[in-house]
Amino acid sequence: MVFATGVQVELRDIEIFLALAEELHFGRTAQRLHVSQARVSQSIKTTERRIGAPLFERTSRAVRLTRLGVQLRTQLQPAYRQIVDGIEATATAARGAGRSLTLGTMGATAQTLGDIIEEFRTREPAVEVRFREVHPPDPFTALRSGQIDIGVLWLPVREPDLTVGPVLRITPIMAMMANTHPLARHASIHLEDLGDYTVLAPNGPIPQYMEESLVPFHTPSGRPIPRGTCVSTWQEGLTTVAGSQTMALTQAEAADYYPWPGIVYVPVTDALPSRWALVWRNTSETDLVRSFAKVVAEAGAVAQGGCVVG
Repeated sequence: MVFATGVQVELRDIEIFLALAEELHFGRTAQRLHVSQARVSQSIKTTERRIGAPLFERTSRAVRLTRLGVQLRTQLQPAYRQIVDGIEATATAARGAGRSLTLGTMGATAQTLGDIIEEFRTREPAVEVRFREVHPPDPFTALRSGQIDIGVLWLPVREPDLTVGPVLRITPIMAMMANTHPLARHASIHLEDLGDYTVLAPNGPIPQYMEESLVPFHTPSGRPIPRGTCVSTWQEGLTTVAGSQTMALTQAEAADYYPWPGIVYVPVTDALPSRWALVWRNTSETDLVRSFAKVVAEAGAVAQGGCVVG
């Protein structure tokens, strides 16, 4: 890609820059893109050399975007997405797959939908099912921008432009914490216990009512539940919890899908379980959306366990 200034940047380098701008961690970026950490570092240095200025501030403790880095991210993201979507659309056409349905899932949710996806593909064999990750602090942007057709989200969802479809799962709540946390050795805890400790806070546009349904702002007796570090992704949450005394509330299946060293999961006995449902835009209720929702409804709808969220 050649800019008006004559600066030439490879598409892969743009991908690495945008991934690091989101993760703000070289190791996680390398893992996400399936490359070495050295490759990420080399790519960023090359891009900075071509731009002529630093794009990130690096310390031994943190990675942050510079002012120019923020500007470049803002300008590149839509262009990069358009290029990738164009390539994907052309590749799909070349394969002869005429239609697709994109599901937005959190954490390992996609891995729990096997039977439903299989049944949908039986009914719609010419339709390609795609998956895109949705981060818990920002549950609606991908839906409203059209990046996904259906989101698998926890309830409640009270947005006038969005339709709530059939419920998929009902899942218990657990507290995720470092194994050095004072509550880590308890067989179970209560919501009242959270008033004495901090919990992760979301760094994103999640509605307050939706956040509170998973992580209350007050204990049953009315004491405030302190918010700690703000995180934007599930990966950031895992890393923060593992290295601090801040807890996170999550679905019980996280213990199965994310058994990290140094992290334990403790049941919260009086927390209301999460209900997970399909959600889509009112204006984009296509026949494929209705078909997928029908599969879910006919599958028996509610089952204990299955969905996992970050």
